[in-house]
Amino acid sequence: MTTSARLLATLLVFVVVPAYATAESDSPNVVLVMADDLGWGDVGYNGAKVAKTPHLDAMAKQSLVFNRFYAQAPVCSPTRGSCLTGRHPFRYGIPTANAGHLLPDEITLAEALKTRGYATGHFGKWHLGTLTTKVVEANRGGPRGKKHFALPTDHGFDEFFSTESKVPTWDPMLVPKTFGPMQSKRYGWLPIEPDEGEHYRTHYWNGLEAMVNENLRGDDSRIVVDRALDFIERSAEAETPFLAVVWFHAPHLPVVAGERHRLLFRDRPLNEQLYFGCIAALDEQVGRIRGTLREVGVAENTMLWFTSDNGPERGTPGSAEPFRERKRSLYEGGVRVPGLLEWPARVTEGRTTDVPCVTSDYYPTVLDALDLEMPRQPPLDGVSLLPLVEGKTTERPRPIGFRSGTTSTWSANRFKLVRKGKSRQPELYDLLEDPGEQKNVAAEHPEVVSRMQAELRAWRESVDRSATGADYSE
Repeated sequence: MTTSARLLATLLVFVVVPAYATAESDSPNVVLVMADDLGWGDVGYNGAKVAKTPHLDAMAKQSLVFNRFYAQAPVCSPTRGSCLTGRHPFRYGIPTANAGHLLPDEITLAEALKTRGYATGHFGKWHLGTLTTKVVEANRGGPRGKKHFALPTDHGFDEFFSTESKVPTWDPMLVPKTFGPMQSKRYGWLPIEPDEGEHYRTHYWNGLEAMVNENLRGDDSRIVVDRALDFIERSAEAETPFLAVVWFHAPHLPVVAGERHRLLFRDRPLNEQLYFGCIAALDEQVGRIRGTLREVGVAENTMLWFTSDNGPERGTPGSAEPFRERKRSLYEGGVRVPGLLEWPARVTEGRTTDVPCVTSDYYPTVLDALDLEMPRQPPLDGVSLLPLVEGKTTERPRPIGFRSGTTSTWSANRFKLVRKGKSRQPELYDLLEDPGEQKNVAAEHPEVVSRMQAELRAWRESVDRSATGADYSE
């Protein structure tokens, strides 16, 4: 057996066998909330300088707060798939945004939970395939993207209210015919009346070629949460455990904010009013979700997760401080994002952790909480976080692998290895001493570089093998 093969066998011990198994199988509800392009420094509890997020700040006081939480990719589509599969996106063919689709052979969290009688719903931005084969829309929707047609109901969701990709964060179906000063189709604009605009050419869908045309005016985050709360309330009334995936569009461009939220930042330039206004609107809807869970009596045993799909977009006032770079980068600012878990039954008081965690951990954590194993489970990249939730570990059992374009990183509890393309000059950062990745310490730790390069190489070989479809044939 080659050195790489031995390393791969060792690594897969962690990804195939659950890291921790609980004796309880009490069917906790699961709500996965995700913002779009929200930076680490765009939430109050992380020290935001401008953004106002009182509801997320209140949630943080009752949550396990992840100081080192990561999106599995520096762009949206790949990260979203990792949330549902527990796998790195290169394994299942979504290497970047608007590429590929969620394959039918993948096992999703929704499909797994349905084996335990869960109701499942998706609300908001899907971005894991096209939603229509007939209507030309969005980035790929219609006949041109037919080969990537993949509805949420094809992947275990009972119902959905979803868009293929981005929409404006206010009046999501509208774009102005003309733009005022400091406004643009790419960045955002002030709210308009319908006769002042035209269709944005992205639609909400809730079934096979079923376009939604009702309750689509005003704040987009509210529009999404209206549907999600209806699903939660119906599930609670039926005493059915549920999975609700709530993926906001905010604050992805174009940003549009209603007057009430925009004027919270009246002393700032218009671009900041629009950006931070839509974050304030999103935050308000997180508060609605938390309040409804309590009102219908299911908050105690609901796992409510919050994160972002990647770091802030370039050219926006979003903040990744104090980290290096932003969206589309595998340096910390592109992938380190806000992370919360509120679960009163298990997280009895607010606390923080410095253990590195990632969106790929959702799937194995939830399955572990149910003591559930899926037959023919492809190799996982995520690990169960239940030992961390229970206070039984202070370290991650294996590093987190990242790939984007020709760059790969291997991020462990202390050190992070960066390999760019075919460069023979690795970068090594001590994230405990240098979270801003300003000093390459590769020359000071040659043994660490050698070990981490071998582990990264073995992991890449495993991912490349998965990409050929080998996981499914086995």
